[in-house]
Amino acid sequence: MAKLKSPLPLFFITLAVILLLALFGPEEKSLGNNVRVVYLHSAWVIAAEVAFLAAGAAGALALLGGLFRPARFSNLNRWSAALGRTGIIFWISYLPLSLWAMQTNWNGLFLVEPRFQLALTFAVVGVLMQAGLWLVNRPALTSAANLAYIILLRVIFAQASNIMHPPPSPIFNSGLWNVILFFIALNLLAWLAAGLLTLIWLQVESNRT
Repeated sequence: MAKLKSPLPLFFITLAVILLLALFGPEEKSLGNNVRVVYLHSAWVIAAEVAFLAAGAAGALALLGGLFRPARFSNLNRWSAALGRTGIIFWISYLPLSLWAMQTNWNGLFLVEPRFQLALTFAVVGVLMQAGLWLVNRPALTSAANLAYIILLRVIFAQASNIMHPPPSPIFNSGLWNVILFFIALNLLAWLAAGLLTLIWLQVESNRT
């Protein structure tokens, strides 16, 4: 089978479009144009979580299917590995965006904010986990670890205090359709970038084996 062309150029083009779109996001009454950083950081962390969820789902299917038809479901282990690596790249790159949002909108870095501390902890754990899984190179273990990671992340964050992240979503409850549609578009582009990065990881893994 002929190999697909590298999605790397399209990935960087998508990133450029995202940044350009973010520069022209709708302003907000109290935060002004600084809210654009909030849009970007929110879309970025959502893309990370979507990638983690997809990695966990692919891992769960691979593990369950592997009990009956290992050969048929083995490819899902590769997808779980690639999606997990994509998720951690988006997660660690979301952290500086979060700091930027704090500085521009609240004139300071609130590093003791519970959700930021948890995000930093999961970033460190996630990087170490993905590095270890890469070195060990056991597909079933990778799928199991990705499934456990997203479950643990969601359970812990569901119990975390909300200080600078008030629920429910201020964007979707704003009633401002220009803001909502802009944010949806930004998210879709971030998901596209995550999908392209996942394909890049799949190619890297294919070349590795």
